[in-house]
Amino acid sequence: MLTGHQSWRFENRPRLLGTAAVVGPFEGQGPLAADFDRIHGDLRIGQESWEKAEKTLLEEAAKLAVQKAGLQNGDINFFVGGDLMNQIISTSFAARTLAIPYIGVFGACSTSMESLAIAANLVNSGSAEYALASACSHNATAEKQFRYPTEYGSQKPPTAQFTVTGAGAGVLSREGEGPCITSATIGRVIDMGIKDPFNMGAAMAPAAVDTIQAHFRDLDVEPGHYDLIVTGDLSKIGYQLARDLFEKHKVPIDQTVYKDCGMMIYDYEKQQVQAGASGCGCSAVVTYGHLLKRMHKGELNRILVVATGALLSPLSYQQGESIPCIAHAVSIESGVTPA
Repeated sequence: MLTGHQSWRFENRPRLLGTAAVVGPFEGQGPLAADFDRIHGDLRIGQESWEKAEKTLLEEAAKLAVQKAGLQNGDINFFVGGDLMNQIISTSFAARTLAIPYIGVFGACSTSMESLAIAANLVNSGSAEYALASACSHNATAEKQFRYPTEYGSQKPPTAQFTVTGAGAGVLSREGEGPCITSATIGRVIDMGIKDPFNMGAAMAPAAVDTIQAHFRDLDVEPGHYDLIVTGDLSKIGYQLARDLFEKHKVPIDQTVYKDCGMMIYDYEKQQVQAGASGCGCSAVVTYGHLLKRMHKGELNRILVVATGALLSPLSYQQGESIPCIAHAVSIESGVTPA
């Protein structure tokens, strides 16, 4: 049900029956490697193009999530997902393979929580018995589309981020065992006039803070309500800016642990990722892999995942447009009352 101005409270608490995170070789060298279901040793994943490799990542994550839920593709009513490619081709072409009724969404790197929020709403309202949510990205496809092809070997500034090669997926139902989705806050588009595509973190931070404030206001909670709050892919630059904005707006974020998925997936000391990670797959694999495994272990009971996205395109950048950004927040509970 609608709560406040831009949030949904899910009174039926849709459950994540099965989740999966599939990543590429670079992500498999990072500190969260043990929490991923499958790590590929080749960026091409045996495919003839980067784009087909990205599609394959998503197909694998979706199939694994469905299998872990004890279901078959034919049991799923709706598949909600998206990616960074033009016309979200990675997800659309994967939907062709999966043969599940499909709702394609685009929120740039916020797509992981956008798809999860919509899927949870479908299940909560009774519009679906089972829904599949997903998001994916690939370093080489994103570089080729948004910046320079990897083969070009261009130098990047310290503010730049490294797109995650990975896909995450989750199956939702009103019945069964698993972490539950309790609420979601749909963000507004925020544009602070930043035009530098190599400084995504600074562009997205205001949108993240705006959505988090809206979530607290609509749900009438404070940061301490959560064991952990994570943003999607602000990385070093955006994360610090978000902290500055929390302080400016007197948001007591230190009541809880605040982290960023873009700073968690790679090892800054050993991996050259500039400011950190980005991409639709960033918050997807960290959430569906690492964070939910921590929940299953009893280390976390209640988390808020705030995926962030920069809504630019090569066309808008070439026309001198600034970068509008958005963030979507989803609250997840273990379903187990802490002792």
